[in-house]
Amino acid sequence: MKTASYKISKSARKETIASYLFISPMLIGVVVLVLIPVLATIILGFTNWNFVAGFEQAKFIGLDNFKALLDDDIFLVSMKNNVLLLFVVPIGMAFALLLAVVINNFVYLKDLMKVIYFMPYISSTVAVAVVFQVLFHPSFGPINQFLMAIGIDNPPKWLSDITFALPSVMFIMIWIQIGFQLIIYMAGLQNIPRDLYEAADIDGANGWQKFRNITFPMLTSTSFFLLIVGVIGTFKVFDLIAVLTAGGPSNSTSVTVYYLYETAFLNLKSGYASAIALVLLLFVFIITLIQWIGQKKWVNE
Repeated sequence: MKTASYKISKSARKETIASYLFISPMLIGVVVLVLIPVLATIILGFTNWNFVAGFEQAKFIGLDNFKALLDDDIFLVSMKNNVLLLFVVPIGMAFALLLAVVINNFVYLKDLMKVIYFMPYISSTVAVAVVFQVLFHPSFGPINQFLMAIGIDNPPKWLSDITFALPSVMFIMIWIQIGFQLIIYMAGLQNIPRDLYEAADIDGANGWQKFRNITFPMLTSTSFFLLIVGVIGTFKVFDLIAVLTAGGPSNSTSVTVYYLYETAFLNLKSGYASAIALVLLLFVFIITLIQWIGQKKWVNE
């Protein structure tokens, strides 16, 4: 018995060692590329540090960086813009759900439509931004040329206008993300039992009643997933802003991540940028926590 037990324990140890060897590349990557930078950011957020000068020049200043953020107009505008960008998520989800229902019920070439709508999502963000720079050109862009052709003498300047720059960016973000949301919603629609719709037809329910009482409740878990992913995505947007507007005009499209990049790599204020990153992390965590608590009231298991 002891020999058999020894053989089993020895075999189990070998399997454990082998399993750790297989997952070690991922663990090392997470530690080096995620955990260590996060810990470094937490520490550096309380210092006045310039990464060019080296770690020996880091000076502990306590909460001074966080106090300075309260008086930083660009940071406050960037946070406000991030809050406004949150509206991209529910608007895009509403359009995606509408398209998913229409394509699922009334379109024969469903796979082709999925590919068409999914293409912007998998396309290069830089390429998409350059295309929309041309489309939104204030003088020679096709959009303004069309508006002037139908009698609008002074069309908006779009990306060059403080009033219309951020809404233009929000429109582009919706256009990019709607394909991903559409694919997820169509997958959710395929999992709704047809028996529910057949029973509703027998009871004489119309299309709106079936959507309100069957389709939408059965897709609440899908909607919750898209909501979480979308909200986090709005706080990560960088490349689109960097190529389209570089935060302008007059910081009207600046977002927190882009301002963090400017602070750290252009202004070389690494400690201050780390404080911005910590505030952003805390803000995203609070919003995600609120969503997680609120989902208990509207998400069907």
